[in-house]
Amino acid sequence: MTISRRKFVRELGISAAAANFVMGLPSLGWAASKSKKQRLVFLFSPNGVIPKHFWPDQAGELDSLKRILAPLEPIKQHVLTLQGVDNRIKGDGDGHMRGIGCLLTGIELFPGDVQGGSDTPAGWSMGISVDQHLKNCLQANPDTQTRFGSLEFGVMVPERADTWTRWSYAGPNQPVAPISDPYQMFDKLYGQSQNQAILASVLDDLSDDFKKIESLVSPEDRRMLQDHVAMVRSLEKEIKAELKHANSNEGAGHAVPQLEPNIEEQNDNMPLLCKMQMDLLHSSLINDFTRIATFQITNSVGNAKMKWLDIDEGHHSISHEPDSNEEAYEQLIRINTWYCEQVAYLAKRLAETPEPGGEGSMLDNTTLVWTNELGKGNSHTRNDIPFVLVGGGLGFKTGQAVNCNRVPHNRLLMSICEAMGYPMPSFGNANYCGDGALTGLYA
Repeated sequence: MTISRRKFVRELGISAAAANFVMGLPSLGWAASKSKKQRLVFLFSPNGVIPKHFWPDQAGELDSLKRILAPLEPIKQHVLTLQGVDNRIKGDGDGHMRGIGCLLTGIELFPGDVQGGSDTPAGWSMGISVDQHLKNCLQANPDTQTRFGSLEFGVMVPERADTWTRWSYAGPNQPVAPISDPYQMFDKLYGQSQNQAILASVLDDLSDDFKKIESLVSPEDRRMLQDHVAMVRSLEKEIKAELKHANSNEGAGHAVPQLEPNIEEQNDNMPLLCKMQMDLLHSSLINDFTRIATFQITNSVGNAKMKWLDIDEGHHSISHEPDSNEEAYEQLIRINTWYCEQVAYLAKRLAETPEPGGEGSMLDNTTLVWTNELGKGNSHTRNDIPFVLVGGGLGFKTGQAVNCNRVPHNRLLMSICEAMGYPMPSFGNANYCGDGALTGLYA
C-alpha cells in the first residue's frame, strides 16, 4: 500500500527535512515509480575545442580516445561522440551569444540591446530549451513526476543576466538562471540551512530521524541511505574547511564571502566548487529529486584562469590565439581535458552507483550530454559543435564515434526528445527539422 508523503511524515513524526533525504528510496511505497527511469543531464563548457585532439580519427568503434577525451577512456564503452552536428541558427547576436542561447533551444534570439562584438545586438532566445520541454513532459505524467522537475547547476556563472550566461529557457524570453553557489543549492535541496555554519551541522539535528527511517526500509535502501549520509558528511567537511579558511583570512584585508564573481579567490576555488556541485547533482539523481538537469561551467566567453593547471591567462583570451601559437594551443588542450575530467567524474560516480530499485548502474539509465557553444574558439565556428554523450539513458548505441555529416543540431534535439519518449515533429526553428530525428543512433 502506498502512503502520501504528508502522511508518512505525520505518522512517523519525522521532520520534512529528514523526509527530503529519503524521498527516492524504492522500498517506500510513495517514492517508487512503476516505469523505468530515464535521466538526462546537459553539461556546458565554453569557447570551443581543439578538433585535432578531440574527435576520433574515424567513425565506428571507439578503439581509443584523443587527448582531450582521454579522461573518459576507462568508461569509453559508455561514450558516443557525434561529429558533424552544426548550429545553423542565424539572426541577431554574435557567435558566442547564438552559440549558447540557441544551443538547447534551436531557435533565433530576439532583437535586444545586448551588444556582442561587431554583430547586431540581441536579447533572449525565442523558444523553450529541450531540457525544460522534457521537464514539462515528465512532470505532466504522474509516473515520472519528481520533486523539482529539473535542476540547474552552475559553476562560476556570473551573477549578471545576459545572453552569454543563459542556455536554459522555460519559454520565449524566459531564461532560467543556474545556481552556482553549492550552499544555496544544498539549501534548495534540503532546506535546513540559513548559512554555512548552520549547514555544516545540519545532520546532527536529524540523527534521530534517520534512525527511525533506517528501521523501516530494506537492507539495500539502508545502505543507500548510509551512502547518502556519508556524502553529505563529506560535504560538511568541505564546508567547514571553507569556513576555517574564511575565518583565517578575516584580518588579511579582504573578506572572502563578500567578493564579487570571477575574481581570483573564487576563480581558484573552481575545482572544489565543481566537485561539490557534481556531488550534489549525483545525490539529487539518487534521490529522484529530478531526472532532468543542466550543469553549466562558467559561461559563453568564460574567461576562467586555470592556475591549478599553471595557466595564468583567461580561457577566452587564449581561445582567440592562432593555432600557430604553440603555447596557447597546448594550454587549450589542457583546459578542455580538465573540462572532460569533470564530465568523467560524474559519469564514473553514476557508473559505480547501483540503480535504485532497478538493474545495472545509474549510468545505464542516465545520459550525460556534454557540449559547447562553438566548434573551435579562434574561428568562432558553430559547425562541428562538440556533442559527447555518456551513458545509456537514451538507449543510443555507445562505444562508438558517429559522423552525422553536417546535420542541423535541431535534429539531434528531436532525437533526444524521441529517445525520452516524447517525439516532436520539429524542435526550435522548423526550417532545420525537415529530415526528422537522426537515424542510426539506437543500439
